[in-house]
Amino acid sequence: MTQRPAELSLWWNTLPADLLEPLGAPLPGDSTADIAIVGAGYTGLWTAYYLLKADPSMRVAIIEANYAGFGASGRNGGWASALFPVSLEALARVSSREHAIALKREMFATVTEIGRVAAAESWDINWQQGGNLVLARTPLQLASARAEIANLRSWGFGEEDYALLGASEAKKQAAATEVLGATFTPHCAAINPARLVRNLARTVVAMGAKLYEDTAAEAIEPGIVRTSRGSVRAEVIVRATEGYTPSLTGEKRTLAPIYSLMLATEPLSDSIWESIGLRERQTFSDGRHLIIYGQRTSDGRIAFGGRGAPYFFGSKITPAQDRNAQVHAGLWKVLTDLFPVVSDAHVTHTWGGPLGISRDWWASCGFDRGTGLAWAGGYVGDGVGTTNLAGRTLTELITGDLKSPTALTTLPWVNHHSPKWEPEPLRWLGTNIGLRAMSSADDFENRTGRPARRAAFFGRKMGH
Repeated sequence: MTQRPAELSLWWNTLPADLLEPLGAPLPGDSTADIAIVGAGYTGLWTAYYLLKADPSMRVAIIEANYAGFGASGRNGGWASALFPVSLEALARVSSREHAIALKREMFATVTEIGRVAAAESWDINWQQGGNLVLARTPLQLASARAEIANLRSWGFGEEDYALLGASEAKKQAAATEVLGATFTPHCAAINPARLVRNLARTVVAMGAKLYEDTAAEAIEPGIVRTSRGSVRAEVIVRATEGYTPSLTGEKRTLAPIYSLMLATEPLSDSIWESIGLRERQTFSDGRHLIIYGQRTSDGRIAFGGRGAPYFFGSKITPAQDRNAQVHAGLWKVLTDLFPVVSDAHVTHTWGGPLGISRDWWASCGFDRGTGLAWAGGYVGDGVGTTNLAGRTLTELITGDLKSPTALTTLPWVNHHSPKWEPEPLRWLGTNIGLRAMSSADDFENRTGRPARRAAFFGRKMGH
């Protein structure tokens, strides 16, 4: 049974009524289009947006199992960031130093592009580009922060893109406990992600796209999408299903759905915010191995999340998995450890959902002109920004000339093919061992003050 929008997240629960209005109907039967997009999240909708900007006469059909924005696009932490899950060194190994740097700088530009489009389309998405702060709260985390900034300097990124803050400067931005320093980048905005996806969907429909909701795609083949309600034939088909990809025939091992869970406090008083800081709505995390992330919302809450939920055997996805009392209690413990002043605040919302992760932790997008099949995904939780880049890149790949590559189509994530995940039970064992290793690595380092060797190994596997 499809979940009601209000159940999905704080973001959905607080949407204005006009953004909750239905946008599409089920597929009425067999149909045709120029381009069929499977998935009405950020990836599919940004792709439709830029395709229709390029050619308003194009017949674009979007096929969605639930309703637009149902998945991670309406449930995430609300970071429109320049984060990309692959290191500069790894990108350079498969391309060149110049191309690796170009991808990083294109991610910077993507943050600006999302803000530009939101302003141009008059979308109220609670946008504020206050940057991103990664706190260092142990000597090991501070050493890691220094090494990260030194590495970025070696790639040519200056203070204007990444800065190392001392303890006092970091505390002025976020007065968390035990702060020894921080890294800061201006290339991140806090948003309400459901406002973004619903505004984007409404705009794309107004531009002429056909949105077929409550229509589960069962298989994607060259020239045809087979669904529970009929088939859609198209010259080009885009797979934009991210964490739900394993539900498609033949895609069980393409991406693994890993859950990330969140909570939100009630709106906090001005005096509490005066104590915490985050005056520019900086997004924030710290240097631990098991990722956490938070933001100050436009209505004065803290929305806070992290990894730690288990991977479910067989890539299972159900509404019951969106909430885990133990994980949510752990998140609250971390948040109140960071900011004890919120200890008496009420938690008003808890939620979660699956991310899409490829076997080598590479995000990728691509297009096979021979089969007409395109794809984008595997964002490892960094999708708010990367989906926009995917939409622009897929548009250029689909509408462009193979003989005339562009700055976007030559970036090193384009047409990258990740290996398949192992079959079960190996996938279940390996993924959950990796998650447990990240948590135990943090415990070991906090207890001993020494780097955890297992973290160095699993860090490559777990995207940190």
